[in-house]
Amino acid sequence: MSWARRLFSGRAPAAAPAQAPDLFDEAFLARLELLQVVARRVFRGRQRAERRSRKVGSGLEFADHRDYSPGDDIRGLDWNVLMRLGHTLIRLYEEDEDLPIRIAVDVSASMHTRGARKLRYAHQVAAALAYVGLANLDRVGLTCMSAAHHRTLPALRGKGRIFRVFEFLRGAPAGGPTDLRAACARLAAESAQPGLTVVLSDFYDLDGAFDGLNLLRFRKHEPIAIQILDPIEARPALAGLRGDVRLIDCEGAQAADVTLTPATLSAYADAHERFCEHLAQSCRSRGIPYFRAEIDVPFDELVLRLFRLGGLLR
Repeated sequence: MSWARRLFSGRAPAAAPAQAPDLFDEAFLARLELLQVVARRVFRGRQRAERRSRKVGSGLEFADHRDYSPGDDIRGLDWNVLMRLGHTLIRLYEEDEDLPIRIAVDVSASMHTRGARKLRYAHQVAAALAYVGLANLDRVGLTCMSAAHHRTLPALRGKGRIFRVFEFLRGAPAGGPTDLRAACARLAAESAQPGLTVVLSDFYDLDGAFDGLNLLRFRKHEPIAIQILDPIEARPALAGLRGDVRLIDCEGAQAADVTLTPATLSAYADAHERFCEHLAQSCRSRGIPYFRAEIDVPFDELVLRLFRLGGLLR
């Protein structure tokens, strides 16, 4: 959607760091600890491997029968069926298996505008989700992706591994165009086991976003879309812009000279809202949980809202 990216004035600095050195300081870690205490109430009673896979194995919940074959363990025989009907059938059970969590962060240039505020916020949310998952014995991995970069942290387990997450996000590259279709295709291809896949992006690549999220669904992932928005980009009148300005597409370097009037700014804000609503409705029609995240909302409040609404618990 070129009209969406034309909001950004100026190019994102090519070599600027993705976040300030103190993004994951002691105060941030303390907020994560408090977040985990509160989130534990949501997870109360949840044990490891509660997210059930679709495999059939040696779990506790009956799934189906199959014919007995020589060499099968006779302890699996359904003796009731054998006594009543004379058929030798093996009882099959749903196998409980922990599904991995993959957190994918869009690091394209559109996430790097206005001092990389959206990217910093996405990193905070990613770290918070990872911390809660690790503390609950889930396997958690991360991926930073754009058309120019794709870097992956393999799945980790255990709360103490959060420092590996911090280190990975601190060193993550940033920049390049948005290409969610290709990024999600590569993400699905490198994931040995499907799982819960959280995509953090501004989604200023609408067609690519739909194709990418659908591809994850096709590969048996459970995608969740979290749209990171800067209120100034959504409603540029808040910045006090007026008059003749040159707007530069930060990803394509295309420029447009425009005259910003109150009517123009209002029309843009309305168009941006329609864009977000279209994304939300399209996700929900495909059974993909969608959340809008404006960066002026504290990251821990957002994460708690995600858990309370149930989008991250399946």
